[in-house]
Amino acid sequence: MADPKHQQQRPGMEGLNGVFPEKGGGPSTSQIIAVVTLLPLSGTLLFLAGITLTGTLIGLAITTPVFVVCSPVLVPAALVIGLAVVGFLASGAFGITALSSLSWMANYIREMRGKLPQQMEQAKRRLQETTGQKARELGQTVRGQDVTRGQEGGRT
Repeated sequence: MADPKHQQQRPGMEGLNGVFPEKGGGPSTSQIIAVVTLLPLSGTLLFLAGITLTGTLIGLAITTPVFVVCSPVLVPAALVIGLAVVGFLASGAFGITALSSLSWMANYIREMRGKLPQQMEQAKRRLQETTGQKARELGQTVRGQDVTRGQEGGRT
């Protein structure tokens, strides 16, 4: 098996090595659950961000001429400006929430890919140590029985 440090990489794919496996294996159940829950959630939030931004821009386009005609009235102007600010802030909040959810999901998948080989190596090492120790104990037990049998065989 080739050392992963010396494997050839395609240009531009350095950041994706943790997300997409080289070959074999598959996503774990927790990774599938994370994708199934976060992908629709982030898609919905991005959709809400777009709808909110569109609604805010349409509202500004409609109310700007009214504002120009009714410029001496300050209360409606403040109301329009306040609603516009709230619309832009809501749109940004939905967008940031969706992007942070996608970012968390990508980092979670990369983290799981990195931990799995280490956990497998630790399990292999523990298994080898346990089997080696049991084999030594069994060997000592067998040798001890052979020695006592050999001595008994010499006396008769």
